[in-house]
Amino acid sequence: MSIDHRAAAVSDKIRPGQVFGALPIPDGVEVLIIDASVGPLTAIHGIVPDGVSTKGTALFIPGFTGSKEDFYEIFALLPGMGWDVWAYSQRGQGDSVAPKGIESYSREHTAADALEVAGIIADATGCDGIHLLGHSFGGLVAQATVIKDSQPFRSLTLMSSGPHGWPGRKADIRQRLLDSNGVDLWRLDNPDKADWPDDKLDRLQGFLRERSERTSTDQLIGAIDQLANVHDTTFEVKDTGLPVLVFHGVNDNWAWPQEWQRRMATLLGARYEIIPDAAHCPNGENPVPTAALLDDFWSKH
Repeated sequence: MSIDHRAAAVSDKIRPGQVFGALPIPDGVEVLIIDASVGPLTAIHGIVPDGVSTKGTALFIPGFTGSKEDFYEIFALLPGMGWDVWAYSQRGQGDSVAPKGIESYSREHTAADALEVAGIIADATGCDGIHLLGHSFGGLVAQATVIKDSQPFRSLTLMSSGPHGWPGRKADIRQRLLDSNGVDLWRLDNPDKADWPDDKLDRLQGFLRERSERTSTDQLIGAIDQLANVHDTTFEVKDTGLPVLVFHGVNDNWAWPQEWQRRMATLLGARYEIIPDAAHCPNGENPVPTAALLDDFWSKH
């Protein structure tokens, strides 16, 4: 059955949203609100253009300190290749709902959100399976999601993400946030620019400051606690039977050692790729070969 993804946002749990921040949003990308159990999660949807055959549906989960806006560059490309693409800001990120308490940001809660969002998108579009992608911390969420229930998904892609954490990971940032008396992380990292007027910051820095202001400190600490979890989920992911793609930028030395990512791919029997001229965020640093890789992988599954 042919699905018209241009009408995909017709759902009692999906409604129009407002653009967040000053970054230019690509043509053909709409801003939405997904009414999940936790509350409103903000989302973007890259719509397959008229005259292009739809190949399938994909859902993107952003990483630590991230949000849906991280995927603007790649959402400018994938719909033209036939992919109906969605991303959402996780609970506590940017302009999504932010429940109180670090306990609200456990692996169980973030995975449950991803699973619910996938179900809402599937119901709205009528698609018969979703390609799930998680970036960095979002990759941990994506792994927990498919372990919880792999049925809604056609494949799993881990972009610049690893199999597990290690004790004390980001402990310095965690303590700084606890001691900050509500000062956001961007200001903690950029004290010399903390009080600059908006017109003195470039567009990207202005967006990063605004996003940091709106991001929940409880969410950041909860994400850090997940990132420090030493539980290796590699074989649990393998047991789902889903096809897996693991990739990162050639200069990605920021979050997980590259050899850990390569070993995880080997143990999963996954496809493993390295994007040239990119580091931890190939989706924005070199989106053209990243989009081509995703198109090739998803098209085979």
